[in-house]
Amino acid sequence: QVQLVESGGGLVQAGGSLRLSCAASGRTFSSYHMGWFRQAPGKDRDFVAAISWSVGATYYGDSVKGRFTISRDNAKNTVFLQMNSLKPEDTAVYFCGATKRIPIVVGRFYDYWGQGTQVTVSS
Repeated sequence: QVQLVESGGGLVQAGGSLRLSCAASGRTFSSYHMGWFRQAPGKDRDFVAAISWSVGATYYGDSVKGRFTISRDNAKNTVFLQMNSLKPEDTAVYFCGATKRIPIVVGRFYDYWGQGTQVTVSS
């Protein structure tokens, strides 16, 4: 029902910024909670940020709080992740997810995933 496509990843230096976008198909985008997760090689997929569909409440993983900002534009069926003050440990494939279930900070509750976009932060 929902197809997600991430974009905006790339190679940046530590301290730099990137803005990821996740474009969702369908007219029911606004009814889904949206989240960003990331996965480094050989590691689990970790929670980064999420935003609810109803009141736009936001949640952040401890490692990115204060540096990353999640937002959504329901009219454009797009969720964003503004990443500032990037660190080498932020290097990972970033995945956009959509879910109607809770808790939205837990990846296994997500129903749809994009293919991911690579973010590499050099030191």
